[in-house]
Parts: sequence; structure tokens; C-alpha cells
Amino acid sequence: MYVEEISIVNFKNLKDIQVSFSPRLNCLIGNNGAGKTNLLDAVYYLSFCKSFFNSVDQLNINHDENFFILNGNYRRLDSSEVISCGLQKGQKKQFKRNSKVYKKLMEHIGLLPLVMITPSDTNLILGGSDERRKFMDGVISQYNQNYLDDLLKYNRALQQRNNLLKHFSVERYFDAELLSIWDSQLADYGTRIHSERQVFVEKLVPVFQEYYSFISQGNEQVGLIHQSDLYENSLENLLKEALPADRAAQYTTVGIHKDELVFKIGEYPIKKLGSQGQKKTFLVALKLAQYEFIREIAGMTPILLLDDIFDKLDRHRVEQIVKVVSGDDFGQIFITDTNREHLDAIIKKMNADFRIFKVNSGIVETLV
Repeated sequence: MYVEEISIVNFKNLKDIQVSFSPRLNCLIGNNGAGKTNLLDAVYYLSFCKSFFNSVDQLNINHDENFFILNGNYRRLDSSEVISCGLQKGQKKQFKRNSKVYKKLMEHIGLLPLVMITPSDTNLILGGSDERRKFMDGVISQYNQNYLDDLLKYNRALQQRNNLLKHFSVERYFDAELLSIWDSQLADYGTRIHSERQVFVEKLVPVFQEYYSFISQGNEQVGLIHQSDLYENSLENLLKEALPADRAAQYTTVGIHKDELVFKIGEYPIKKLGSQGQKKTFLVALKLAQYEFIREIAGMTPILLLDDIFDKLDRHRVEQIVKVVSGDDFGQIFITDTNREHLDAIIKKMNADFRIFKVNSGIVETLV
């Protein structure tokens, strides 16, 4: 699966461009702030109905304009797909597949599998547990629509339960029967979410460890540990036991929204012990494992976006990563860098069909 062509109007600093891509390797060269990452983000947007970087859609519109439009032509499972998105300030965005408007955006998730690796992935290590839950949820949702539906319903029920707990505190009364309605929904959706996360982590760990070992060529032991209240008890019982604490706190203190995915190197969290190179290798290996996981389930090769990932990695680790993505298991790849020599070296090692683009102040020029 790959994107053949994209046209962009008023998306961030990309005012009006149309670019045709190689089905294999696409290299973007340009200074920081030129628009390389914005082009990758446009490709990401057409897969996930949102920006990788800006959760507020209005911020993706060029500051001189009041709308943006994205159009992508794809080859997917030997057929053509045309995906379009438009957003005007103050209005709801519209997504289309082959000119047909989606009724729900979640119907689109998973159609165009994609994995992005970027310097901002450090938030997975340095950020709070919500960042790592988002990682799990983002991967699973790409291949399991029921999981995404359960997750949305769980979050709505959680919000309602929290609102009710606050209401009880303000009004100084309590209605156990009313609260039990939301307890039941949380237990139902949460139990299924927990099971999917458990299976996902169990399958991901050995693949991740294999990639880390290959890239680092070292003896470091790394791991991922899924921590959840639900390993100790059912969510139904946990909610009952935590009720006094929940009423005092005025929010729900137990559940899958408190899950953690612990990143370890040796016996310690990599956040505390890992060097800069080890952390970056950890994240690249994690995302490559994500890529393989999705490819196996979806039955097609995701698009791989590599945004300035070779900075702060030694030459040996860069060479190992290039060896991995040069294999037949990988499909269309986008790589950004500020250094043309870096990209030329990668192109030479990969020995694949390629195109090179120069990006400058939002203008994209095809060099090769």
C-alpha cells in the first residue's frame, strides 16, 4: 500500500503543492522549519483524520487563510483509493473516500495503515502514562474497529461517572442505583479493552526486543510491562472497593484509564537509566515492532514516515536501521533530513527506487 500523489492547499506552511511519490523511497531535504515535517504530517492526516502534532484542527490551517484541503491518491490491495479532507474555520471537517463522505471518522481508521517515527516520540518515555496508553490505543485501533468503539464508549461513560461523583458531592446526596449504570458500562467496555491490551503487549514484546537487539548489537536487555488494576481483580469489584475513595476524590480512581506501559532497560525504567542513544534506539525499535505487528494483521505494508530520526544516533545504529527498512517486509518510506549527504548514503545502501525532494519555505521541488 502506498500513496501515489498528494495535493495540499493551505495546510500549515504548504500553500498550494502537488507531489508525486516513489512507491518505495522518498527523501525530503531542507532546513528546519522549511516544511518537510508538515508534508509528512499531511500524509499522516489522511490516514488518521488528524495531525500527529496539533490536536486542535484549526491550528493546521495556514495562518493567512481560513481553510485547508488535502487530497491523496493511493494504491491499496491492487485497487485505487482517493482520500480527501477539507476543513474550514468554524466548521466541521469533512473526510471522503472515493467521493463518498464518511458518516463517522472512525470508519476510516485502519484503511491506510501508517507508522510515524519522529523526535517527538521521546514523549513516550519522558511523558506521563497517558502518552503510553495513547500508543497502545493508537496501534490497536488501526486493526480493531471494535476496540476503538469500546474505547470511545468507555471514555464517555467515565466522563459521565466523574460528573455524577462531582454532582453528588456538590448536592450532598448519593444515588447508588444511578451510579451503578455507569459502573456496569465501565466494567463491560473496560474488560474488553484490558484483554486486547494484554494480548497486544504479549505479542509486541518479542518483536520489539528482536529489533532493539539488531539495531544496538549489544547485550542490553529491554522490555515492556503492561500494568493494570484489572490483573488483580475484575473492574466491577474494583469500582465497588474504590467507591469511598472515588466519592472523596470526586473522580474514578481505578480502571483501564489508569493503565501503564513500563519501558525497561535491564531492571530499571529507561526514563531514569537510559542514555540518549539507548532511548532513541528503544523508540525506533518500538515503532518498527508496531510496523511489523500492523503489517501482519492488516495483510499489507504500512507507509513508514521517518522524520529526522538519525540525529543523535551513531553511524553503526543508523546503518542497522537502514538494513532493516531495506528489506522486502517494508514498503513505501519517507525520510527527512537537513543533510543531503546523509540521504545520499541511505539511498546508496537501500538500492531501491527513489525520489528526492527539496523543501524550502513551503515549496516542494522534485530534484530526482
